[in-house]
Amino acid sequence: MTHLPRLRKLGFFVPNVEPYMSDDKPANQNRQMSPEEAADFAEQVFNKARDGDAAMLAALLSKGLPANLRNQKGDTLLMLASYHGHVEAVKVLLEHNADPEIRNDNGQSPIAGAAFKGDLQMVKTLVEGGAQVEGASFDGRTALMMAAMFNRAEIVDYLISKGADPKAKDANGITALDAAKTMGATDTTAQLEKLLG
Repeated sequence: MTHLPRLRKLGFFVPNVEPYMSDDKPANQNRQMSPEEAADFAEQVFNKARDGDAAMLAALLSKGLPANLRNQKGDTLLMLASYHGHVEAVKVLLEHNADPEIRNDNGQSPIAGAAFKGDLQMVKTLVEGGAQVEGASFDGRTALMMAAMFNRAEIVDYLISKGADPKAKDANGITALDAAKTMGATDTTAQLEKLLG
């Protein structure tokens, strides 16, 4: 039931989406869901994002599902789909105006999650969909810093080519190079040292 505060804030109303979720439930056009049904439905939707069910997400979004629906941790559908590596689901969400800049309750963004996971294709998809390469978490940590920390050299190259600042500092004054050194990320340490001269 922890989904309900966010669902209520959105005025969650889903016209006729039950047939998309289960074949054994009769359709009930334009019916307001009870809080329990809304919570159960939301959990199923979040699972569809985690599983990368692009077709189901497209159907639900076209029926009124909010593209920026968030779970109890503040994760959006886009955050879940991107973190789990589902490029097609991410494209569907972006096409339905999902905001790639929404952070979860820990301040994490979809692009930072993709950088952490080492998913270059996802980072590219998010940037093409409007994610800011310099978008920082609440503590000032950027996707470039995450990529550097976890030795994701290709992602470091890509983000810098798109305008990420290798000299940017987080709230503690840590740069991407500092983070790479701290984590023992030898490839990105050498890469950033060469770049920064």
